[in-house]
Amino acid sequence: MAKPASSKSKRSGGSSVFTGVLIGLTVGAVLAVGVALFVTGNNPFKSGTATPETEEKTPPPAVEVAPTATPDTAPPPVEPEAAPSFDFYKVLPGGAPSDLPPVPDTTANHPLYYLQAGAFQNADDADNLKAQLALLGVEAEIQTTEIAGKGMFHRVRVGPLRAMDEVNSTRSLLTQNNIPATLVKETPVPQERP
Repeated sequence: MAKPASSKSKRSGGSSVFTGVLIGLTVGAVLAVGVALFVTGNNPFKSGTATPETEEKTPPPAVEVAPTATPDTAPPPVEPEAAPSFDFYKVLPGGAPSDLPPVPDTTANHPLYYLQAGAFQNADDADNLKAQLALLGVEAEIQTTEIAGKGMFHRVRVGPLRAMDEVNSTRSLLTQNNIPATLVKETPVPQERP
């Protein structure tokens, strides 16, 4: 015949863990307060009374007594301080409203040059090429576009480059590292002025 299981409940270690956490939090809080008081230099345990040797003598604050007015003489009127006046155009550098920044020359649209290092349908391939270019010290960006009938393409482009000297030096760096690059020229569209 099998013995019935004993109904004694064994004491679990849960209460000892709780006690340990509580003690740890208390000790941590006391240490944190102690460090904060040490760093700020405040000592709440100093006595409130100072000894006569260390007590500094401070003169009592001066009280200004207003002269009493007699019925024959009235006190001088108190004028309020004038608030400073700010003129928007005087605050700006240059001090005159006619000093506007120079207008950029829109007649000579300088073309922007890009070196396209690759175009991929897979975004991960484009990210890998961008990372490879970053290791060479070349900053690139990924432009995503959809081409009709072919799907989504991710172009890896270096630029914008403003001068052909810059284009040639970057292209030679890419060629030395076996990365073919195609020159792409964009002419900015002039903006209308209001």
